[in-house]
Formats: sequence, C-alpha cells, structure tokens
Amino acid sequence: MNKITIVGSGASGVHFADSLLDLGYEVRMIDVGYSGPEPVMKDATFNQLKDKLEDPVNYFLGENFESVIPSDSSEVYEFPPNKKFVFKIPPGYKTSLKGFAPHLSFAKGGLAEAWTGGSYPFNDSDLEDFPFNYKDIEPFYELIAKKIGIIGVEDDLSRFFPIHKNLLPPMNLDENSQILSDEYEKKFKNRDKNRDVFLGRSRIATLSEDIDERKKCDYSGRCQWGCPSDSLYVPSITLKKLLKNRNFTYFPDYLVKNFNYSSGKKIVSLSAINILTGEYREFPVEVLVLAAGTIATSKIYLDSILKKSGKRVKLYGLMDNRQILAPIINLRMLGKQFNPETYQYHQLATGIQTENPKEYIHGQITTLKTGLMQPPFQSMPVDFRTAIFLGRYLHSALGVVNINFHDFRRRDNYITLSEKSVDGETILEINYLPPAGEKERINFSLKKFRKFFKKIGVIMPLFQAQSRPMGASVHYSGTIPMSEKGSELTVNPNCRSNDFHNLYIADGSTFPFLPSKNITFTLMANAARIVESEFNK
Repeated sequence: MNKITIVGSGASGVHFADSLLDLGYEVRMIDVGYSGPEPVMKDATFNQLKDKLEDPVNYFLGENFESVIPSDSSEVYEFPPNKKFVFKIPPGYKTSLKGFAPHLSFAKGGLAEAWTGGSYPFNDSDLEDFPFNYKDIEPFYELIAKKIGIIGVEDDLSRFFPIHKNLLPPMNLDENSQILSDEYEKKFKNRDKNRDVFLGRSRIATLSEDIDERKKCDYSGRCQWGCPSDSLYVPSITLKKLLKNRNFTYFPDYLVKNFNYSSGKKIVSLSAINILTGEYREFPVEVLVLAAGTIATSKIYLDSILKKSGKRVKLYGLMDNRQILAPIINLRMLGKQFNPETYQYHQLATGIQTENPKEYIHGQITTLKTGLMQPPFQSMPVDFRTAIFLGRYLHSALGVVNINFHDFRRRDNYITLSEKSVDGETILEINYLPPAGEKERINFSLKKFRKFFKKIGVIMPLFQAQSRPMGASVHYSGTIPMSEKGSELTVNPNCRSNDFHNLYIADGSTFPFLPSKNITFTLMANAARIVESEFNK
C-alpha cells in the first residue's frame, strides 16, 4: 500500500499529503483547483496601492462595488474581488437549502484561502466526545505549528487554549488593540476570582519571524486582499511545496462525482469530470482519502451509495458555529487617525467561561483599520451625511467582536440527496435547525460582553449586533463522525471508514462535536495524526 489518492487541496488535504510524503508514500491529489490572481505590486503598502494602481476602486471594491454591497441581504459584507475565486462553484453543482447558507469552495487551497488565521487548539473539554484527548493530538499541533508558523503567548486565555511547543512570539499590536490590552491588564490582572470573561492574544497563523522562504509580517495593511509576502498562512502555500516533490502528482480541473466500490465494499476507482472539457475520467484507487470539506465530501459519499445501491441515505449531525458580529467603540480612540500599516485581522481574543466547559463562548476582536468601513455603518439609524461624519470620527475607535458558539450533532440537521435532479445531476439537500435556547444564550453572552467591555472604557452598542446566517462561519462538521462502535456512516478513531475498507475521511465531517473555536488548526493536526497512526507502520 504505497499509492494514496486524496480528493481536495484544502487544509486537511495538503497536510495529509505532506505527512504521507514525509513517510515516503506516493500521493496523487485530485482537485477542481480554482485559483485567483497573483498579488499586485508585492512590495507596496495599502496606501501605496491606492496611489499607484491604475484602477484602485476596481481592485479594492470590485467593478460593481460588490465588496460593499452584499449580494445576500442576510450577510453584512462581501469578500474582496480577488478572493471571489475561493467561492466559485463548478457548473451543475446544485443545492437545496433550508436554514443553512453555506460557503462552498472548490479553490486551490479550499476555504482557508479566505480565512483570518485563527488557530486555537482544542482542549480536553472540547475533545470530550472525541475518541482521543489533548495529549494524543498535542504532538501534531506542535508539528503543524512548526510547519506553518503560529503566534501565541501564555496569558489569561491559556485556560482555554493549551500552550504547546513551536509558538512564535507576538507581533506589534495596533494602537486600538494595545489600549484594549493595557486597560484589561490594569482592571483585571491578578483578579480572577468570580470573573468569567477573559481577554488575551489571538492564536494566529501569521509569521512574526521568517520561516524558510516566507517572510515575517511587514505590516503592509493588505491582509484582507491577500498577503503578498505569504506571512499569513493559507493551504496553497503547502501545495506549492508538495508540487516540488517527485512523489506527488496533482490533477487540477477535476470534479470528483463519486467513488466506485466492489461488493466487498472496497473502493476501486473514482469517477470525475473535467470542468474544462466535460469529459469523464476514471481514476483507479488503492487507498482513498476524502478531504474535500464536510459538504463536498458528504455529497461524494452520498452519490457513491446512490449510484451503487439506488438508496438515498441521510447523513445526520451537521454542525456549524453560530456567529454574532458585535461592534465596539474604544472611547480612548475617538477622533484619532488610524495607522494603516498594521496587521489587519484579529490580534486579540476574548472568551466567556461557562459552567459547562464544553459550552465556552469564544470571541475574536478585530479593530477597524484598512478593512471596509461600510459594514459597521450601513445599519446605523442616521442619514448618509451623518454616517460619513461619524465614520471619519469613529474609524480608529471601531472594532468588531466575532462571537462564536459551540454546536452539537442533532437529527434535525442533515445532508442528503433530493428526490429531484437537474439535467441528470443530483441535488444536495441541506437542512438545519438551531438548537433550543439559542436566543437566550446569545442574549446572555452579549450582555456579559457589554458589561465586560464597559469596564475597560469600550462601548458595545447591542442594537447593532448582527447574527450571521448558519453556514457563514464555514466551520462545517459532523456528518460522518468518529465512533468507537463501528456503526454505519461513521469512521473509526483514526478516521478510517467503518463502511469502506480503504477509505479515510480527513476533514471536518468526522468531528463528533464542534467547539466554539476555529477548527482549521485542528483539521490540519488531525490529518497529521491519522497519517502517523495508520500509515507509519
């Protein structure tokens, strides 16, 4: 067994491949692989781009200003024009959605090509429903941190995010974040008794020191439009490394439709269509790894069963983090000029310690710098002229807390195939219902955060807090979970299928519980854990 086929080039797929290549395996990756434009004027700062680009409005806002005019009224912002490739959908890929608005990705590098770098390890409470504990996965957190570069320090948030090896020192904070951090230290340092809200540094996959060919963050202010120096990690960086390995073969432009298996439930081949020519191709398979992301992996799985048996099964337990975007105003920054030459994404994080540690509430704090200003102001109850004035006066004082809640598997939430079809293509049906008591949990957390921030001189206007639609967090998981029971439609503790002998599933499909934390770091670490457990023999 020395030839492995992987579907998908996202965070799970590239690190599964990287770990296999380290062991001397031959790896083939099949991927749609949409890609975006190369960064323009790599040495220019944000302000220099505005001055020197021939058409800066098109670059920053889009030809039709689509980056500030959401195409979906349930969302509050759009991604920059040069990130739109991340969410491009192949022709004929149809979904029927109820209560769920997912972002699908068939990009080279997957959904994490548009992430903000949040890299938080799961602790033992988060992993309570998993068939392993923190000590089992800790070596792989350390391995991934060494490979991609993750910033982290020991502080008040370490009670939620374990400290492990290979963390980089922090970057410079922007002025707004520095004030928040300083005021927190003054008000709360060494005063943990009877306190349940904490603040500290984000764990982020961004370089504060050079690693190999990647340079440390140069504070150019261009994070949102794609890091020109690759200091902010994205999976396509690892893919570039893989392409240099003679044991790695990459097949882009192929959408995998289904796998084909024998009566003994051994997978023998993949059926895929070339998205450029429309031609079908069969790829023989020895060992298959599905790492296409929870939703795409689920569709491949369902289509494979339907084609062989004629049965439409349901994959229960779809999970996602509910996200609330709550604006904050740092009163000490009112009227100040912001500095665009800083790191643009979240540098601070906050969390609410709950009675049940599994229900920890997680927040990432992004202070507004070069990010688009319209989202915080589009819902303000004032006229346009007043909004412009407030925008200029409040710009440097503004921030957003992205509050995340845990989720758990329920039969109300599932993925299946519709009885209908379009031009012979199946339709993926997704159904999601929020858990009972969600509204009360949201209100509880908002009031708790508002009270906390008020103590450090920060206003949180709750009337502007917005609940993002389910699916917006892109932390999808739970449809083919890890199980020690060996039951159908599950995988074993090492993510080997309990239905198909030579199939591994390496993405979030296998998570039996979804903590409130970002999952990409754990996806990468778990991929490395699977390889070490199953292939290093």
